[in-house]
Amino acid sequence: MSYLGTPDESPLYEAERSARGYVPNYLRVLALRPEVYEAWLRLGEAVREGMDLRRYELVTLTAARRLGSSYCGLAHAAVLLERFYDDAELRSIVADHRDAGLAPSDVAVMDFADRVAADPTGVTEGDVAVLREHGLDDTDILQVVLAVCLRRFFSGVLSAVGAAPDPVFGTLPAGVRAALERAGEASPPGA
Repeated sequence: MSYLGTPDESPLYEAERSARGYVPNYLRVLALRPEVYEAWLRLGEAVREGMDLRRYELVTLTAARRLGSSYCGLAHAAVLLERFYDDAELRSIVADHRDAGLAPSDVAVMDFADRVAADPTGVTEGDVAVLREHGLDDTDILQVVLAVCLRRFFSGVLSAVGAAPDPVFGTLPAGVRAALERAGEASPPGA
């Protein structure tokens, strides 16, 4: 589950058991610091409120892959599969988002998200200009940066404490699961 000893019970667990039917491994870890979990929830809500959910999930999936976080990659692939794409479409996005039939603006956003996740200090004004050429305004661009950096924090925490992906992700289609479970083995296409 993780490298850390986690509480068997926590006030945080009941709501998740009711909503999901299980307690996610990330929550078991963060039950050691419930106030940090609550602050992270508030920040995550604020970031998501400012952008389209599909875009948020594509950005988050891209960042999770770049960061080698199979846990976060699987979790956000599950949302994309449930809400936006079928199995074949999602497998295509995971295999190579540039050749998946996405709108050019989605491809540009995912490329930018990958760049921010890999090295935020390497982002240039030219990278931002590309997004503007695809119709994003400065608020939209900031939202992408916020979503990626939110993922950098959370994926970093989960990776550093060895939080294992929840068993429920074993129900994702095998092709999607296999590609995301190898997230740390190779960079996304075109990186």
